[in-house]
Amino acid sequence: MKIIIRRTMLLMIVITILMFMSNICYGQISIGRKAHMFSLEDSEGMLHDLSSVKDKPIMILYFFDAESRPSQEGLLGLHHLTNQYRETDLSVWAITLSDKKSISGFVKNSGISFPVLFDNSDTSRLYDAEMVLPTVCILGPDLHVLDYFQGGGKTTEAMMVRVAERELQRNQTMMAKAISDEVIKNNPANVKAKTVRGYASLKEGNLEEAEKSFSELSREDTQGRILGKEGLAAVYVKKNQPEKALEMVKEVENEAPERSYIHLIEGDILYAQNKEKEAEEAYKKSVMAKEAETYQEAARYNQLGRLYAKSGQYEKARELYDKAISIDPYYITGTTNKGITYEKEGKLDKALEAYQQALSVEKSDTYARVLANKVQKLINLQTDNERKKRVDKLVSDLVARYNSQRESPVITEDAWTTPPMVMSFIDFQEKGGLSERDGFSSVLATELTNHLNKSGRLQVVERVMIERLLEELNLGSSDLADTETALKLGKVLAAKIIVTGTVYHLPQKTLLSMRLIDTETSAIPKVTTWQLESSESLEHELFKLNREILRTVILKYPLRGFIVQSSGDQFMINLGSNQGVVTGTKFNVIEEKEPVKYKGKVLHSLPKTIALFEVVSVEPDLSYVRVINKSRELKSDDKIQETIEAAAL
Repeated sequence: MKIIIRRTMLLMIVITILMFMSNICYGQISIGRKAHMFSLEDSEGMLHDLSSVKDKPIMILYFFDAESRPSQEGLLGLHHLTNQYRETDLSVWAITLSDKKSISGFVKNSGISFPVLFDNSDTSRLYDAEMVLPTVCILGPDLHVLDYFQGGGKTTEAMMVRVAERELQRNQTMMAKAISDEVIKNNPANVKAKTVRGYASLKEGNLEEAEKSFSELSREDTQGRILGKEGLAAVYVKKNQPEKALEMVKEVENEAPERSYIHLIEGDILYAQNKEKEAEEAYKKSVMAKEAETYQEAARYNQLGRLYAKSGQYEKARELYDKAISIDPYYITGTTNKGITYEKEGKLDKALEAYQQALSVEKSDTYARVLANKVQKLINLQTDNERKKRVDKLVSDLVARYNSQRESPVITEDAWTTPPMVMSFIDFQEKGGLSERDGFSSVLATELTNHLNKSGRLQVVERVMIERLLEELNLGSSDLADTETALKLGKVLAAKIIVTGTVYHLPQKTLLSMRLIDTETSAIPKVTTWQLESSESLEHELFKLNREILRTVILKYPLRGFIVQSSGDQFMINLGSNQGVVTGTKFNVIEEKEPVKYKGKVLHSLPKTIALFEVVSVEPDLSYVRVINKSRELKSDDKIQETIEAAAL
């Protein structure tokens, strides 16, 4: 009896020690903390240093035993994914304490393409990966620990689902689907994987596929039914069927009131219906609720933050944005939104820091890049005293002209020659739902300004100047919605064309309704409606929109001038880069016909084309051209006009 008691006590002591040791090790790799650095060699003797991949958005450290079947299965699953989707940036390092001889055969036969590293140090101990294998550590931005799993079987399955969720957070929908499909193939009852797949389809805009996935889920047991109905509510919102969406919202609220995402959906619907107070209550419910999927948590804090930011409660908004970012390190939406609150408070250094933080996570993000560049220009302006004085003086003059209703003086040499074409973007109004990302109109106007200025065809007033002027005049988007106010502002800026319009945030897309207005005649040479599918395609869409604006300007306002000098087959014209001429621009040499008088009316004919020029060299105020063809000898003072061919952009 005494022996049994002693053995029992000894066993309890051993278990306690092991638990204590495990807790110590796990504490070293706590979620959110930076991973332990290490350097290990692969079978070829190549050294792999973890610090060298700190810029990788997602990294999987897979600790395994070469003799363990569960370890092998998980390893082969990851190999299959990374091999099939080589273009993705999901990186895997496999780490083992097994000897090289036992692992080399397995690696060779399986064809594993990612590094297999041999732990001849204490790396496995640091990651508490000696006794329970496989052990998986998922690392996010700047090598911070996102997730930690130990064991095979169901644990490996849970790990794969979590990787799919992380890929969904990063908007890598193709990879999220692929991983989900792999899990579903092995376990058709995994509702989490099915849910990830449904939301991946939804993010891709494949509403029919998403609806099918969520409908199937809604017919399953309790967990599947709730997740399916939540997904259906999101689909109906995207389909612009708010009543059907609200029906699903009510059903989920009755069955599972602690689900946060359903309250977020309700808040978005109510806000789009101009019920801001009710929307705020729904967003608050979403934040207070206790149950949320990993990839949905950040959005609930963001939307309530957006609501507070709109009413100028920037500190409260930032607290919520910080919460969103801490939950989801890939959620750069919250990071840029936070930067915008600092920018509106004039805290430019903090705004730039936020935008740069977003770029460190996602280098290709158009929002963060445009906002960072704009703020950097403002900071540079503040530190350049001479330039700041010039800008302050110019803004002061413009304010005085606006208040006295005096237009900027425009000096022209003659009625025919085209002066420099100046354009100004007046702030776009934003209507509809509460967009997830703040600052859309600013990004839109800033990026189009950059594109058009680079074209050389237009001189677009810089956004820094416009924003300074609007601030001094205390003009908001509601004031600028008035066409007369916008025209008055354009004339003060000496702009021939102003661009204004409205951004409509709809459930399924964002629409831009844009107008180009001639400040001299009040004519509208162009009205266009542009559909912007997602922030991921924004750069491409803005490039196409830039081309559309250029096409309109060339068609409606062709460059005009004169031949200045001639020398053989080369001629000089009185237009240069200041007027928007570039190498390759073509001009017709035209000859005006005498008007015909008939029954008291003067009838004008189209001018006769007598030659075609192509620009071969450009200077600021003049260009040299070569003759392509001509029907008579050319001379100084012959009129020229840009050809419509140049509009084929």
